[in-house]
Amino acid sequence: MAREDQTTIGGHVIDRATKLQVDAHRKAERERLYALRRGMPQSNRAAETEQVIAALTDRLGDVAGKTIAFYWPIRGELDLRACMHALHRSGATVSLPVVVTRAAPVEFRTWAPGCAMTRGIWNIPVPAEGAPQRPDIVILPLVGIDADCYRLGNGGGYYDMTLASLPVAPLKIGVGQGFCRIDSIRPQPWDVRLDTAILGDGSIISAP
Repeated sequence: MAREDQTTIGGHVIDRATKLQVDAHRKAERERLYALRRGMPQSNRAAETEQVIAALTDRLGDVAGKTIAFYWPIRGELDLRACMHALHRSGATVSLPVVVTRAAPVEFRTWAPGCAMTRGIWNIPVPAEGAPQRPDIVILPLVGIDADCYRLGNGGGYYDMTLASLPVAPLKIGVGQGFCRIDSIRPQPWDVRLDTAILGDGSIISAP
């Protein structure tokens, strides 16, 4: 049981003071990286997107019969929808995350070209219907990434909750701009380490 000076997150107990320090560090890094995204020229964004799609396609290899979870781009995230189309044509089942209940794991719902879409809880387009899928591979958008392959996301904790809840761990691949490297996210016990991160400058970071 947590003391008054502690809090519990994902079943892990942490000092409130430590959490405040970590939250402040991550918020500052997010704001810095969001600003870099906003200032990124469209030509650079397009070039980095192509670079990441090529490297990701090479990394995935034969995807026939695999279920791959992507994301719908927001806040200047790399737009990999062309890759979603290509992998669907190659025989993969493509899915997108859907927030069904706030502050709870997401479900991955099948997406296909032309499928009915609706606006989700955060006003992000999601497949309107379909049974939840269990992904073999999850592609995660990066705000930041450190050398140990810990991801800085938008701060909601949805991916960490979701990945921790899956009975079989999928392959976890982060994708982001070349400038998204940071020294450390100051990882906590509930943070889920990625297997690999592919960046727009051509670099690849792998978990130790």
